[in-house]
Amino acid sequence: MHIAQSPETKAIFLDKDGTLIRDVPYNADPSLVVFEAGVFDGLRTLQSEGYKLAIISNQPGLAMGKFTIGDFERLVEFFHKIFQENGLELAGFYFCPHAPPSSCECRKPKSGMLVQAAGDLHIDLKQSWMIGDILNDVEAGNLAGCRTVLIDNGNETEWLTGPFRNPDFTARNFLEAANYISTQKVLTDARTETE
Repeated sequence: MHIAQSPETKAIFLDKDGTLIRDVPYNADPSLVVFEAGVFDGLRTLQSEGYKLAIISNQPGLAMGKFTIGDFERLVEFFHKIFQENGLELAGFYFCPHAPPSSCECRKPKSGMLVQAAGDLHIDLKQSWMIGDILNDVEAGNLAGCRTVLIDNGNETEWLTGPFRNPDFTARNFLEAANYISTQKVLTDARTETE
């Protein structure tokens, strides 16, 4: 018996700390969460164009004992609720619980979380984007086969180069990143119509 597979779709993979929200180290307290300006407007634009939204986040605080899995699960519930309140659907929240150094395949800059999300959510990685505030996010996205946007907001301090650490675009903030991706969709659609 053949079980029909859901058609593949595209996604925006989102780093959490420093990209969607202000970076508060090892935080799992919803009361300390402050979303960056323009995030919800940008996410609504991307969702309206057919992108699923999934968070991809390193959470070494779990392995380091900074907070419990129960604390973190409450934070994940908070994100789902806030997205819903802003007219958004959070398709998935993927996190790596390991602290560096780690040989795991999930911790960014490795691509394990994106590959898992793609399988779970039937995502075509080649049609998808990773948005993050450091080059480890960019590398994870590029390794997975996505296109990538770096938000250059001062959080990347090392600027280590490498073959997978070049973003397709560098934005000043989240809204600029979303608008760029939207423009690329328009360009892709126009190119398809003329072929």
